[in-house]
Amino acid sequence: MNILVCIKRVPDVGSKFRLTEDGQAIDTTNLGFTISPHEECAVEEAISIIEKTGGNATVLTLGPADAEEQLKDSLARGMTDAILLKSDQPEWDPRQTAQAIIEAVKSEEAKNGIFDLLMFGSESADSGNAQIGIRVAHGLDRPIICGLKNLTVTDSGIIGKRDIPNGMEIYETTLPAVVTIKEGINLPRYPSLRGRIKAKKKEVVHFAPNQIPLQMEMIQLKHPDEQKKEVEMLGEGASAAPEVVNIFKQLKLLK
Repeated sequence: MNILVCIKRVPDVGSKFRLTEDGQAIDTTNLGFTISPHEECAVEEAISIIEKTGGNATVLTLGPADAEEQLKDSLARGMTDAILLKSDQPEWDPRQTAQAIIEAVKSEEAKNGIFDLLMFGSESADSGNAQIGIRVAHGLDRPIICGLKNLTVTDSGIIGKRDIPNGMEIYETTLPAVVTIKEGINLPRYPSLRGRIKAKKKEVVHFAPNQIPLQMEMIQLKHPDEQKKEVEMLGEGASAAPEVVNIFKQLKLLK
């Protein structure tokens, strides 16, 4: 099995973050970087598959030289190869990103054979567009199953399951194919010390992607309006009991 997993380096913002003064980006001065939980699960799924079937699992990202950090982390977990589409251009829209990945896939496949499976996270942790996997599948004319919470490799292809309200959908397709992975499909492993040492020595292959003209332009990022939460003290001890009863009545929890 030959697998390619695509990930995206994003700021590890937590619950609060600051924007740059011009409103064009997140201020990353005091932030670390990571990938989305969906992509962590995609990496884990690829590693688990090749542990059972043999083969190679390559991780790819588009971004600056610093994005090697996320590639090395995936190598430390068990991915076998890494590709960096190196670009210092800050803004890539979904169309541009997908086209860069398509060109990289075609180049790699011409040299090393077809990727049986292309894997993406369901969506990135920053923009959350959920478009890249679909665009790449369309550009390569390959079937795609989105939002998987279970994936099984069979002799004839793959079977994928995804959650829907009150049930589950099951899809089957032949290879090569594209899938997008949802958080919860597995429990990602932590990189081992031995894995980190091996990853440090592993070479990351660099490509210079071609950036097609931008069709969408970001004007400005803005924080959403902050919703203020108010706390009302009802009293202390037994003296608060009547007020608590009144609240329960307002909520129709008591008659």
